[in-house]
This record gives sequence, structure tokens and C-alpha cells, in this order.
Amino acid sequence: MAAADVLAPPNPEAIQPHHDVKLFNRWTFEDITVNDISLADYIGVQAKHATYVPHTAGRYSVKRFRKAQCPIVERLTNSLQMHGRNNGKKLKAVTITKHAMEIIHLLTDQNPVQVIVDAVVNSGPREDATRIGSAGVVRRQAVDISPLRRVKPSPCISLPLVLVRLLSGTSRP
Repeated sequence: MAAADVLAPPNPEAIQPHHDVKLFNRWTFEDITVNDISLADYIGVQAKHATYVPHTAGRYSVKRFRKAQCPIVERLTNSLQMHGRNNGKKLKAVTITKHAMEIIHLLTDQNPVQVIVDAVVNSGPREDATRIGSAGVVRRQAVDISPLRRVKPSPCISLPLVLVRLLSGTSRP
């Protein structure tokens, strides 16, 4: 009988991962929607990107476009480490992200992951200028920006602004 118990097929409910995964054991990834269709593939909030802590130690820069697979909250956490005095302080960045998400949740009564996704969608640039011409006369031409490039600078730009606004006590209506 003991051998039959060991060889029994596993419970199908136990095989399915990512159902109860909540960021910091508080916020779920299930109801997160990306309102911009072009950015949906580049903002990592699907079930396969769900993590308990935004510290996966993944190698997202090894292959082209793999950085799009990085969870958006981890990209936001990594953007806190950009300047020299913050290099290597991932745990400090995770703690700051957790406190910022607590503040966002208290002020808005929404899932902070959804607020972050909306901020990334709204803050990404839509067009840029490139230089056209060679040697002498160079003029600038407006061009559209690829979706990955729209997502890339957003955490670097929006997070410090959000943190300053939240920590200063002022908020927009």
C-alpha cells in the first residue's frame, strides 16, 4: 500500500503555480490590466511574472528583448539603484519600493501594482526626434518610439517624481 501511495498522481491543484503569489504577500497580480495594447507584451505583470519580492536575480540583459520579461515592479526597484551612491543596495531599494507601495495603497485604495502599470503607460514618451542628414546640414525629424523604448525610461522618470510627491504630502486631484 505504501508504494501505491507514493506512485499516485499528484493533485492537479498543487501543480498549478502562480495562483496565490502576491507581491509582499499583499497585492495580487491577477486583476492587473494594461490599457495600451502595444505595451502589453513589454510590461511584465502576467501570472508568469508574479513574484513575492521584486528580487529575482534574473539575467535579463543576456539576450536581446529579454528585459521585457522582467517584472515591472522589479524594473522599478532596479531603477532606484541607478546612481553611484545606490549601486548594489538592492535590499534597500526593495524596502523603499515596499514602503512606497504601502503609501500608494493608503492614498488611493487601489492595487499599487495597477497604479504603477498605469504610471508607466502614461509616462512613456510616444515620439522622439532623430537627426537626418550627413556632413553639413543636419535637421531633426520626428519619429515614433518602439514599445520597449517607451517602457524603458518610465520607471527612471516616474518613480522619483511619485516618491517626491507622496513624501511631500501634496497630491493631485
